[in-house]
Amino acid sequence: MKITYVKSATVGVEAHGVRILTDPWMTDGEYYGAWYHYPPLAFDESFLEKVDYIYVSHIHPDHFSKSTFQRLDKQIPVLIHSYQSKFLKSNIERLGFTVIELPHNTRTHLKNGVYINILAADNCNPELCARFFGCGIVEAKFGSTQIDTISVIDDGTFTVVNTNDCPFDLATDTLKAVKAQYPKTDMLLVGYGGAGPFPQCFNLEESEKLQAADKKRSQFLDMGVKYIRELKPDFVIPFAGTYVLGGKLARLNPYRGVPEIEEAAAYYSRQTDARTILLNSYESFDLASQTSTKPYIPTNLEEKQLYIENTLSQIRLDYEEGDEESYFDTHRDDIIKRIDGAYDRFEAKRKEINFQSDTHTLLFLAPDLWCNISNQGGGYSFINEEEKNRIQHFVSYKVDIRLLHRILQGPRFAHWNNAEIGSHIEFDRKPNVFERGLHYSMNFFHE
Repeated sequence: MKITYVKSATVGVEAHGVRILTDPWMTDGEYYGAWYHYPPLAFDESFLEKVDYIYVSHIHPDHFSKSTFQRLDKQIPVLIHSYQSKFLKSNIERLGFTVIELPHNTRTHLKNGVYINILAADNCNPELCARFFGCGIVEAKFGSTQIDTISVIDDGTFTVVNTNDCPFDLATDTLKAVKAQYPKTDMLLVGYGGAGPFPQCFNLEESEKLQAADKKRSQFLDMGVKYIRELKPDFVIPFAGTYVLGGKLARLNPYRGVPEIEEAAAYYSRQTDARTILLNSYESFDLASQTSTKPYIPTNLEEKQLYIENTLSQIRLDYEEGDEESYFDTHRDDIIKRIDGAYDRFEAKRKEINFQSDTHTLLFLAPDLWCNISNQGGGYSFINEEEKNRIQHFVSYKVDIRLLHRILQGPRFAHWNNAEIGSHIEFDRKPNVFERGLHYSMNFFHE
């Protein structure tokens, strides 16, 4: 069995003449133009010609990249978990692909003695998330949040486990199921970095951001160690979450709390007995011979920084058309109309999950103009900066008005979750407390 690293969570797993491509993201500019590869990735058509199956773990654009899929052969079947929500399935089918949904924890024969097993990250346990602070308000009522999956690919001799973006603490039952079926893990593909907006998008002093980034970096490295110690693989490839921010967001890169992949490899080698493998793009590691096609060339950090400063920072984000300062005045009527419809959806979801808080949600519209949204059923109003500053408890969202306009039009145009992961939202909280129900409800603030 051979594993070919492409970039981030995109790898090829090949055995007995069968090649499975996982989570293809091979183009730049996902998350509305924010996410880029480094080193820059060439799109190798010859590599893709040999793909028999595509596996997509979940909906996020660095795993299901629509721009990448548009360059793939539509005859290749796409394998996904049989999610209760058919959102991922319908999005892939809309691009012209055939989707095969696989039931949870079912070892499925593909061909030539090669199997795949796709397991929900929470092991389909509707009570699991309620054990974790900050999550129970939603998941305890509505059951499991199946947004990600772990996959196992085997050929009867070798076994590869792919953890994607699954948090270790939410995957403990799933890992028990994996170990019960697969006593031996030969290769573990494990994430080493987090892609959320904290701390780079929050109103913190620089020293606070750097301190929080260091803590976040350590947390994700330790999460990888937990996976390694649990599954005890012979070999480990750190992957997923390998990205840099471009455009006007490039200034946020130092505060993301994402370690370099070499740092992850060194840490895993120090903390565990597994052999860590690093591969450059399109290079492979053969489990039978335990050899790589070429020696790994480490990232030159000075060249990387120059590339960010001189190239990526100059790129325009997807929504940067027209003048931002005059955009609200030009589109005021349409934006206000859509806010009215968005509030109705937001309020319906807030009531559905029985969430209420005296914290106000504040949405920036223009200089000296905010939308003040009640989380107690009190409707919304438009306030100025002075009125905003008198509010004692709030979470504020500041988004480029051009992207906000797209978000208000609905998920076909843009979505809050992807804007958040893409680092497009500036947050401020007073006090600095996370309220899961507030952010969950805000995901529905669109028409």
